[in-house]
Amino acid sequence: MPKYYEFMICGYYLYFTSHCVIEAMHVHASDRRMTEAGSAKLFVRGNGDTEVKERGMLTDKELRIIREFIKENYKEMYIKWSSMSPNGFYK
Repeated sequence: MPKYYEFMICGYYLYFTSHCVIEAMHVHASDRRMTEAGSAKLFVRGNGDTEVKERGMLTDKELRIIREFIKENYKEMYIKWSSMSPNGFYK
């Protein structure tokens, strides 16, 4: 499971799976178990905005912080995504 970063954002790793690359760019947020059960899933648009598909166990505050982090870092995150997927941003 490729992580976008090795560090956690408010207690969650941001990652995607090799099975995910058939979809548009998105980010899973999960605790150290890194399982999709209970994780959040956010699709990323070309301007860094996100659409929440699944909120998982995240609180409103955690979700807000993660969405802000993605908005600030989505271009760098896209480099990692695009190295494994031909699919671009969420439309």
